[in-house]
Amino acid sequence: MDIYNLDGKVALVTGAGGEHGIGRAIAVRLAKEGADVIVNDIVSNPYANWSTAWEGAPSVVREIEELGRKSISILADVSDAEQVDDMVSLAVEEFGRIDILVTNAGSRPGADRVPVVDLREDAWETVHSVNLRGTFLCCRAVARHMVAREPGGKIITMASTSGKRGSARFAAYCAAKFGVIGFTQALALELASHQVNVNAICPAVVDTERWSYIGAALSDEDFTGEEFHKTGRHSDQMRKSGSGVPWGRVADGDDIAQTAAFLASAESDYLTGLSISVAGGLVMD
Repeated sequence: MDIYNLDGKVALVTGAGGEHGIGRAIAVRLAKEGADVIVNDIVSNPYANWSTAWEGAPSVVREIEELGRKSISILADVSDAEQVDDMVSLAVEEFGRIDILVTNAGSRPGADRVPVVDLREDAWETVHSVNLRGTFLCCRAVARHMVAREPGGKIITMASTSGKRGSARFAAYCAAKFGVIGFTQALALELASHQVNVNAICPAVVDTERWSYIGAALSDEDFTGEEFHKTGRHSDQMRKSGSGVPWGRVADGDDIAQTAAFLASAESDYLTGLSISVAGGLVMD
C-alpha cells in the first residue's frame, strides 16, 4: 500500500490484541505503510474465548512480519506507570527509537454503563485508570523519549465522539474521553516546539469485540459479552446502529486505521491539537 511512506519509522500501538479491534487494524495499516510496529496489550489474547484460531498479540506480530516489517509484542498494563516506562524502554532498546505512538488501549465496558446514581466508584476508577491515566502515562513516557532525541514524532490518542457529546449511562466513559481531548490539546501545545504532532481520533460506533460488552452491559437481559456476540445480538446491534449513521453503516477498524495512518505521516505535519470525528457523518464537530 505505502501511500504515506512510513519507511524507517517505528510505531507503538497499545491495546492491539483483538482480532477485530481498532488497535490491530492500526498496527497492520502502519506496517503496510512501511513502519516497524510494537504491539501492546494487557494480556497476550484479550479475547481468548472468542476464537480458537486467533492468538491475540502474537497473531498481530505474525501479520506484521509477513508484510516484511519487524514487530514484537510487549504485555503491559497502561494504567501502571512502572509497566509503561518499562515497555517504552524495552521498545527503544529493541528498535532504537519510537516515532509514532497510538494510545488505543481502553477498559472493557461493564459495570460502568449504568446511570450515575447507580455508578460505583470502583467502576468509575477502572474506566479512568485505563482510558485517561493510561493515555497520560504512555504519552508522558514516549514524549520524554521524543523530546530527548529530537526532532519530531507523532502521538495519536484515541478519544471518542463520546468525548464531545454526553450520553446517558456513559458518564464515566464520556468524562474520560472528554479528558483525553483536553489532554491532547494541552500536550500538543507543549510539544509543538519539539516538532511532535499530537492529535486525537474520535470514533463513533465501531464494529469490534468491545461493542459486545457494551451491548451486554446495556441489555435488560443477563448476558456476558461473549454470549451477546454468539447469540447474534452483536450483529443486530451493528445493523441498528448503522441505520442511524448518515453513511449508512457503523465503522470498522480499517476506517479508523486510515485516519491514523494519515496522522502518523508527514502529510499531517502542520496539524496538531485536533480531535477528528471518524463517524460517517453522525458527529460533525
